[in-house]
Amino acid sequence: MSEKTTFEMIYDIIGQIPEGAVASYGQIAAFAGNRRWARVVGYALHALPHGSDIPWYRVVKKDGGVIGGPDSSGGIYQTELLQKEGVEFVDGYVDMEHYQWKKVMF
Repeated sequence: MSEKTTFEMIYDIIGQIPEGAVASYGQIAAFAGNRRWARVVGYALHALPHGSDIPWYRVVKKDGGVIGGPDSSGGIYQTELLQKEGVEFVDGYVDMEHYQWKKVMF
């Protein structure tokens, strides 16, 4: 049995984020084993094949910002997807105190 790649590990973690919650790039990186991998998380998301069922839109910046900013086409799309799941925004940012995923690590 082969070991998972870093990207596969990241995708598995993102797939665990429940509907109506978000996680930051750094949070995903920490769960993957290295909190300095936030950019690697971004690279992994950029490499997702079109049509993937990985909920990429549940990953936001640490301040709750969406990709490209709230007025970019990507940011507008990400905001719409999150709002459909009940995630609320304050001044264009996810309310991280309320919606950040509280994954329990053992």
